[in-house]
Amino acid sequence: MSLTDRTVPTDVALNTDLYELTMAQGFWESGLADTRAVFSMFFRENPFGGGYAVACGAGQVADLVENFRFEPDTVEYLRGLEAPSGGPMFKDGFLDYLADFRCDLDIHGVREGDLVFPREPLLRVEGPIIACQLVETALLNLVNFQTLVATKAARVVQAAEGHTVSDFGLRRAQGPDGGLAVARASYIGGASSTSNVLAGKIYGIPVFGTHAHSWVMAFPSELEAFRAFARSAPNNCVLLVDTYDVAQGVENAITVAHEMEGRGERLAAVRIDSGDLAKLSKLARARFDEEGLGYVRISASNDLDEYTIQSLFAQGAPIDSFGVGTKLATADPQPSLGGVYKLSAYRKGDEGTWRPTMKLSEMAYKRTVPGVQHILRYRDASGVPVGDVIVDDDWVDETRAGRAVDVLDVDTLYDFGRYEAEEVLVCLVRDGADTGEGGTIDEARERCRASLRYLDPATRRFLNPQIYPVALEPGLSALRSRLAREERELAGNPVA
Repeated sequence: MSLTDRTVPTDVALNTDLYELTMAQGFWESGLADTRAVFSMFFRENPFGGGYAVACGAGQVADLVENFRFEPDTVEYLRGLEAPSGGPMFKDGFLDYLADFRCDLDIHGVREGDLVFPREPLLRVEGPIIACQLVETALLNLVNFQTLVATKAARVVQAAEGHTVSDFGLRRAQGPDGGLAVARASYIGGASSTSNVLAGKIYGIPVFGTHAHSWVMAFPSELEAFRAFARSAPNNCVLLVDTYDVAQGVENAITVAHEMEGRGERLAAVRIDSGDLAKLSKLARARFDEEGLGYVRISASNDLDEYTIQSLFAQGAPIDSFGVGTKLATADPQPSLGGVYKLSAYRKGDEGTWRPTMKLSEMAYKRTVPGVQHILRYRDASGVPVGDVIVDDDWVDETRAGRAVDVLDVDTLYDFGRYEAEEVLVCLVRDGADTGEGGTIDEARERCRASLRYLDPATRRFLNPQIYPVALEPGLSALRSRLAREERELAGNPVA
């Protein structure tokens, strides 16, 4: 199978864990397939020990839902699966049901590039429980990784203090699809370009790249290699100066820069990919300035992340741009966001009201939030967000507006009543169709930039960031406590 043949749009229905299909069959056989349900996708801790996360991946949710169907070859594949104890894993009636399945869901989500915080719904999925269950893995796969990478990119861009950051991570990414996700998410997070040409074609992201060490090594001398590249790419000439010796590489680049000036051209930059980047960038800057080549920029790469870049600037490194690869593509040092997807409410048949539900767990921090959840974000007069409040779908009591109970500590109370609130979640999918609210990646990129500009610097800082308040409307907090008591009593463990 070729790379281009590895998937087709309708294969997304099998981009799932097997237990989603076995549960779906159970719902179908139990007569619960059409039970209306609401699921919430959220994470419990900010990534990288930071104070926020950048929502990403939701812009591709509508495409996923619209293409989520079981084609004849997919159904036949499932028909051929055997159960561990023998016999077919799936019943013929269920497979016939899948053949006619359509993913009629309503999905609300945090817009890409907007900020999101622990325990808030990144996505709220509503529809027949069987459809909600079948899309779980695919939704988590889309949103978990891209939110993680977009957050990492935003941190790197913050550390770069306005200097250009390019995604160089394709060769270290988790396969071709992982490389595309990294390029897309890092661009939304603030990277200016990517080395991934396929991502440039698909998403319209600016692409960037010049030459590698092998180019220099293929010529008798470094100077000849630089001259050849300058002739080949006079309008995109960035010379990699660390193949042999950076100091000599800079001298050769100076020679080529003067030769290019004689032809009416300009050397754009040099790149340093190894060694003491602070020391070597200072050496390069000094020499270029001495030679009247102040316009030649200095780019750095080599296992960079937000902390390395921050350290380089603390040492006075005169670096103009950064190529960030491995630690961006792998979201080092955190390999997963840890996003989960939990049932929060359901209703059967003609019931007009939702039955809220929650996962209790023996570990208090894993307790979920019940109900059909919305996020209200409160901002002060200058637009700075001061706290988020999760409210239930039927919350209408304006007398309690702004009052809230911390999502983890019922003894911590907030009153945001003097601030203006806005709804964070938007409708991405209605009855299985794209609403157009997902927007473009350029809009998401700008939203990320603006969101971080308004966020309190104490929450943006890398070391011991200030915790951004996330709370529950008092009625929802009381409901959560009541459900916890009732579930313990049903389990035979009443609270004293």
